[in-house]
Amino acid sequence: MARGNTRQRIQDVALELFAEQGYEKTSLREIAERLDVTKAALYYHFKTKEDILIGIFQDLTRPMDELIEWAGTQPRTLETKQEILRRYQRALLAATPLFRFMQENQATVSQLSIGLTFKERMITLTGLVQEPDFTTTDKVRSISAIFTLHAGTFFMQNVEGDPEEKQEAVLEVALDLIGQAHRA
Repeated sequence: MARGNTRQRIQDVALELFAEQGYEKTSLREIAERLDVTKAALYYHFKTKEDILIGIFQDLTRPMDELIEWAGTQPRTLETKQEILRRYQRALLAATPLFRFMQENQATVSQLSIGLTFKERMITLTGLVQEPDFTTTDKVRSISAIFTLHAGTFFMQNVEGDPEEKQEAVLEVALDLIGQAHRA
């Protein structure tokens, strides 16, 4: 198996175990056993659990980084902010397993380097959907638009209905919030 495929397989299995058992309760030995490889083979690709998690994080958050880079070059219009929300929702959906892991392991994540990196990304992203002259209420609306996408991605699974329809509804609410902030 190619090195890239092996790394991806390790990351997939590790994220699965982290979600099942929690990050702290998962050992490198268990990851190796689930993969049916030796611990030495695992060490060839990743020295620590945190290295695996950093790799997962970098792979799954790349679309978020690309979105931030793109948004920073766009005019600060309502249309741009609406497109940021659309693209961010797609990035969230693509990285659902990572974000679910982060939500369920908040205490652990906050102590790891990825926690600070993610926090910085979120601060940058929320800054891209608001304006300095917004009222406090409109800043809250703008930030809430981002977190509506988070809530919709993770909590709407417990609401009955068509998954696609639910995601469209979540996006509609987020777009409405950003629109309200701009109209005020």
